[in-house]
Amino acid sequence: QVHLVESGGGLVQAGDSLELSCTRSGGSFDFYAVAWFRQAPGKEREFVAAISYDGTKINYAESVKGRFTISRDNAKNMVWLQMKSLKPTDTAVYSCAARANVFTSVEAPWYNAWGQGTQVTVSA
Repeated sequence: QVHLVESGGGLVQAGDSLELSCTRSGGSFDFYAVAWFRQAPGKEREFVAAISYDGTKINYAESVKGRFTISRDNAKNMVWLQMKSLKPTDTAVYSCAARANVFTSVEAPWYNAWGQGTQVTVSA
């Protein structure tokens, strides 16, 4: 059982920065592709960013490209999502997802482990 834990959400103003973190509780992240997804109220879950197990392959949604950065440190068992120039439209519950695989995906069903999510609220 892969248990993921996110942290770092909060309430910020437009233009501010925020960093989310995701860790695997009770095990290594070494061979896991990890992604961030978000879901705003009344909207479908959407892909934000993904990083391969070794950090060499990274994908971003067009809506966050240039503002968000995904990174990882396997030695620390951590994946981060650095978010800059936040907009009210970034308001959502952000969840990390993982799957032991050499590939990554932008599709939520591909991932088989999920965290509980952390709320990010950006005020205008």
